[in-house]
Amino acid sequence: MGTLKLTARALNRATLARQLLLAREPLDVVEAVRRVVALQAQQPASPYIALWNRLSPFDPTTLDTALTDHRLVRSTLMRITLHTVHADDYAPFRAAMEPTLRGSRLGDPRFRASGLTPADADAVLPPLLKYAEARPRTAAELKTWLENHLGTPLDTSAHRLLRQYAPLWHSPTGTPWSFNTRQSYVTAPTAPSLTDPEAAAEGLKTLIRRYLEGFGPATVADMAQFALVHRPRVRAAIQALTDEDELEVLQPSEGKEPLYDLPEFPRPPEDTPAPPRLMAMWDSPLLAYADRGRLLPPEYRKHVTRVNGDVLPTLLVDGYVAGIWRPLGEAIEATAFHSLPAHVWKALSEEAAALRTFLADRDPTPYRRYDHWWAKPLPATAETRLLPGG
Repeated sequence: MGTLKLTARALNRATLARQLLLAREPLDVVEAVRRVVALQAQQPASPYIALWNRLSPFDPTTLDTALTDHRLVRSTLMRITLHTVHADDYAPFRAAMEPTLRGSRLGDPRFRASGLTPADADAVLPPLLKYAEARPRTAAELKTWLENHLGTPLDTSAHRLLRQYAPLWHSPTGTPWSFNTRQSYVTAPTAPSLTDPEAAAEGLKTLIRRYLEGFGPATVADMAQFALVHRPRVRAAIQALTDEDELEVLQPSEGKEPLYDLPEFPRPPEDTPAPPRLMAMWDSPLLAYADRGRLLPPEYRKHVTRVNGDVLPTLLVDGYVAGIWRPLGEAIEATAFHSLPAHVWKALSEEAAALRTFLADRDPTPYRRYDHWWAKPLPATAETRLLPGG
C-alpha cells in the first residue's frame, strides 16, 4: 500500500480537477464528456449546463450535433438512470451494468405482474432490436410492436422496464435540449452480448478504470455507489486490476478504507483555488461517491437531495456545496446555506449573468417543474439573493 495520505480537502481538489471544475477548458464536447466519464441526463438541460460550467467556449449546438450523430449517446446505465456518455464507452459500461439492469428491470414486481418472465425478454429482445435498427422508434411504436409480437396487451410499467433493460440509445427528438417528453429510441450498434458473465466482468474493469480517471481516488464503496453494482463484483474487478499493476492503493488520512487510483492522474494540492460554480441539477460529482461529503457537507444533504431522489442545482463555493439556485427567467435565485463574503457573491453574480445569457437562447427556466422544492424548509442561516444584482 502506498504511503501517500490524502486529506478530505485534497480528495475534493482531485475530483474538481478531473471534473474540469477548477478552470473551464477549451475542449471539444466529445472529448469533454470522455474526460468527465458520464453526465447524468434524466433532465435534458443538465448535460448542457454541466458542460457550460466546464468548457470555454461552449457552444450548445456542438452537443446537439454530437448527440444527433451518436458520438455521444444517452441511455440507461449507471444507477439505473439516464447518462450521456462517449459512444466508445457505451458497450463496456452496458456490459458492466448488465447484472444490475437485469435484476432491477426484469426482476421488478411490476414486470413480473405483467406475466412476462426474463426468458420472455430474452426471446423478444432480438426481433425488437432489429425493429429499432432501421430508424428511431417512439415509445408508442415500440409498445405497439411488442403487443403485436406477443399477442397480448402490455401495461405501461412492463413496457417501460423492458425498454430500460434493452440496449437502446435515446434518439434526439427536438429543441431546446435535444430531448423532449416524446422519447425516441434506436438500437445501439455496439450492444454487448447480454447475460455473458465474462463480458460483464471485463466491462466492469473498464468502467472502474474510467471512473477513476474522472472521479478518483476512490474506495470500493464509492465505485459501487457510482454504478449501483454489488461490492463483491467491484472487489473482484479491483483485485484483477491490482494484479495487472494498473492501480495505486492509497491510504486516506482519516478512515479505514483504502483508496484506489490510476497513476499519473491529477491530485492537486489541497490549497488549490476553486472558483464558484452554479452546478447543474443531478451533476455527477454529487452522486459519484458513497461518502457524499467529498463535495456535499452532511448538514446540507437533506436540503439538496430530496426525499424522492431529486438533486437540486447547487452553488459550489471553494469546492463544496454552499447552497442551491434556480432560474426564474429574469434572474437566478441563489440561496446560500451560510454567510458568504462579498467577493464570493460578486463571483456568483458574474456566473449567474453568464448563465442567464446562456439559458436565454434555449430555455430561461429549464428546472421550473421542480420549483415546489423551494417551498420546503431551508437552514435558518440561509440567505437568498437574486443574481446578478438584487
